[in-house]
Amino acid sequence: MHHMLLRLAIAVFLSFSLPAYAQDDSKSDKAAETKKDKEEPKVFVKSFTGRFNDERVAYTVKAGETFLKNDDGDNTASIFTVAYTKNGVDDPTTRPITFVFNGGPGSASLWLHMGVFGPKRVVVPSDGQDAGAAPYRIEDNPLSILDVTDMVFIDPVGTGYSRTLGDSEGKDFWGLREDAKSIAEFMRLYLTENGRWNSPKYVAGESYGTTRAGQLVSELQRTFTGVALNGVIMISAVIDFHAAEFAMGNSLPYVSVLPTYAATAWYHDTATDKAENVSDFVEEARQFAMNEYSVALLKGSRLTADEEENIVRKLAKFTGLSETYIRQANLKVGAFRFMKQLLRDRGQTVGRFDSRYTGEDLDNAGEYFDNDASAYGVDAAFVAAVNDYLTRVLDVDFTKRYKILDGEPGRNWNWSTGSRGWPSYVNVAPHIGQGMRENKDLRAFFANGYYDLATPFFATENAVAANGIDPDRVVMEYYEAGHMMYTHKPSLEKLAKDVRLFISDGEK
Repeated sequence: MHHMLLRLAIAVFLSFSLPAYAQDDSKSDKAAETKKDKEEPKVFVKSFTGRFNDERVAYTVKAGETFLKNDDGDNTASIFTVAYTKNGVDDPTTRPITFVFNGGPGSASLWLHMGVFGPKRVVVPSDGQDAGAAPYRIEDNPLSILDVTDMVFIDPVGTGYSRTLGDSEGKDFWGLREDAKSIAEFMRLYLTENGRWNSPKYVAGESYGTTRAGQLVSELQRTFTGVALNGVIMISAVIDFHAAEFAMGNSLPYVSVLPTYAATAWYHDTATDKAENVSDFVEEARQFAMNEYSVALLKGSRLTADEEENIVRKLAKFTGLSETYIRQANLKVGAFRFMKQLLRDRGQTVGRFDSRYTGEDLDNAGEYFDNDASAYGVDAAFVAAVNDYLTRVLDVDFTKRYKILDGEPGRNWNWSTGSRGWPSYVNVAPHIGQGMRENKDLRAFFANGYYDLATPFFATENAVAANGIDPDRVVMEYYEAGHMMYTHKPSLEKLAKDVRLFISDGEK
């Protein structure tokens, strides 16, 4: 009886209390929405002087938010950027501006920011060794390209401090076309608000950032939108995803990655009869991949026994794998298998982003590695560096998490190209080709790491050759490092020099 009365009392209490609480929550929600509607973008401004490429440059840094709006004037997103502008430039036509971003999708711009182009850089081991724990060395970066261009480092929605606003959702920005549209809109706003419409304009991306850059060529240069680019800077490019999908019946990825296998085997001294330097060995593998291996994969089961033995023997030479393993794999070794298999006898794996790195797995008999040694070898150093720089040097007072490489955008990415009819894979290379045909000044720079198993350089070469891109307006450079070639000091120095020259040549 006591328990029945108690339950009745609670029920009566709730029946009277719930409406009151609901009303209070409603008022609270409305108050929060009103506050959100009145929210203003935060901007943090500081001035510095630095020496870049032996030139003294006084510059202003603006780290802050830009609000995107819909056609009704409602806020839809906040884009966080760090912008570097040289002081004392009266004529904007004499000063290029470069918009910089990383990839993922779902990555903030810290890698290019703190690794190569920004005025500060984090120092990590140059020889493919683990960077360990803090404190990390964060130093002035005389290699920064701030002497030849202003820069805006962009964090797309869902990365860094960038976020949705109002009634918007992540899916409104997470997709091939959705993402490019939002970045293009930010660029137009920035050009307007800063009086830079008549400045030479470049976009620079790494990894998926090169996919974004290719899509941006279309988004920005469509008729009457009015943003003609002077150049696209592609670092570790992935512009044709047909070459990235190791799937049954798709031979292109195996052909595309073979020269990178050769470079990796050359580096770890597992290749047989290898050339004296990596570039020569890579060229041998490139010719074999184009002229023999690709034909063999096309023939498939139609290969004769003698033809197959010839391919097996040469694959063993270039990959450093055993002939037995290659036969068992039917002449097709996927990238993740290669990373585990190459140094299995040594109890090591090789890195995906940079195959110079080696890791150790708990289970040496497994099919794939536990984790990418080239990722966990440097990520903590970059995360610490960007957070330290933003909060301690630039005085950005946000306490929310700066999202480095958040998985949510990637898991929910809309890869649709918008093509009608048959399903299609992502290929933005034709946009670059069309962009060049419709803009005589558009040029493209590609930076390729020999040891990059994530975005192999031969795949980039093939995409450039097959999609109407003018080879006379393409600069193709190579580095004895991986995906983030700037973690290797000689490659860092070469990359900075090459990009500086690319921009400088465009202004002659």
